[in-house]
Amino acid sequence: MENQVATQEKTNKLTGFCYSFGEIGSQLSWYMINTYLTVFYTDIVGLSASAISLIMLIARVWDAINDPMMGVIADRTRTRWGKFRPYLMFASPFLAIFNVLTFTVFPVQGLAKVIFCLVCYIGAGMAYTAICVTYGGLVNLIARDSQVRMNYTAYRATGASVIKMILSAGAMPLILFFSKSDAANAQGYFWATIVFSVLMLPCFWICAARCKETVVVEAPQQTVKKRYVLESLKLMCKNKMLLITVSNVFLGALAIMCRMSMLTYYVIYVVGSFTMIAPIFTIMTVTELLGCLALPWGTKTFGKRNWLLILNVIMVFGFVTMFIVPANNNVFLLTISAIIGFGNSAANVSTGMLSDCIEYGDWKYGIREEGLTYSYMSFGVKLATAVGGSATVLLLAATGYVPNAEQTEAVKTGINAIVNLFPTICIIISMIPLFWYKLDKKMMDKIRVELDERNAKNA
Repeated sequence: MENQVATQEKTNKLTGFCYSFGEIGSQLSWYMINTYLTVFYTDIVGLSASAISLIMLIARVWDAINDPMMGVIADRTRTRWGKFRPYLMFASPFLAIFNVLTFTVFPVQGLAKVIFCLVCYIGAGMAYTAICVTYGGLVNLIARDSQVRMNYTAYRATGASVIKMILSAGAMPLILFFSKSDAANAQGYFWATIVFSVLMLPCFWICAARCKETVVVEAPQQTVKKRYVLESLKLMCKNKMLLITVSNVFLGALAIMCRMSMLTYYVIYVVGSFTMIAPIFTIMTVTELLGCLALPWGTKTFGKRNWLLILNVIMVFGFVTMFIVPANNNVFLLTISAIIGFGNSAANVSTGMLSDCIEYGDWKYGIREEGLTYSYMSFGVKLATAVGGSATVLLLAATGYVPNAEQTEAVKTGINAIVNLFPTICIIISMIPLFWYKLDKKMMDKIRVELDERNAKNA
């Protein structure tokens, strides 16, 4: 019976294709913030390292409240479009507006400048949370089978890789085009963000139009009563598989966010070339796309956890090699970047594992709140962005970095360490808890069968 139930669901290619557009929209939004916001703040706006750290700290304190709150709101939303899809439809214009405001240089100075940047950054984060949490939770409402959800996650990852490949190749040239200069300026960042924000909107709408919420899993009778938010959070903290996955998401995101936010500095000042930014970012996204295309095979053959470990080892090898070998050979840089890019697809395995953690939490503890669960991941990613942004900008300042100037060898070595050694440490630490993760295919098939039996009994 278990095999029959576990294999009856099929992956719908059109649904998977349209589901990927949600991630394309997310990347069009967050790519600029993740990749260029730090350098925009330091080199264009003129904020100090302490001001940037303060902005990141305040934003993350607010996220600690806002993300779970958004998850609860989403879980309790009931509309004719479903509970998650309306946010893709109606929150996306607000995200577009705040994206543009975040890359706007306001004619103010001193404290007012910091406050304007803080408000815009928090606004963009709140709008992104409303979409990110609901988009992530949506996969559990369009598929029941664990591998089918992983396949849809692979579609999502493929969409992310394709758009990141395009953005890696085109973002800086577009910024320079609007800058009308061989160096990026405020005008360039502003108009490039407008272009990406306009393109973002139809992506979310396509995803919402196709991905109907067809999966219904009834809660057990004893847990039908409404819970307070803190009660739900306490119950979810008992879910060890969820905590392992979220810790892996946080540390993995911390490694990648730190590296991506500093990689531009590495290419400009260590490699010594603005023109190498696009090739290095592009080759990473090309091979990340290959890694995403390999996700269904890798997770099915080795299991999600084991494939994640393999990809992490590949990344660590690439980071350490890039740190040790001098950055004076472009072919070498592109080759190692290609290896690292393939390993970067690991983040999408964690997303698939999170879906399994929701099923596990429902089966073991009787709590099934997709929105609140994905708010954990959303908060983890944004916390990693903030911690990484604050830590790296402070480390950068500690190296003696001077904006828009020739850097000393000590500064170049420091940038190299921030870009390659710091992520290595984060990835290695993130791998340790995975050895206690036990949600393999056999376990998930058993959970699905028992949840379906409970669902039929409740019906």
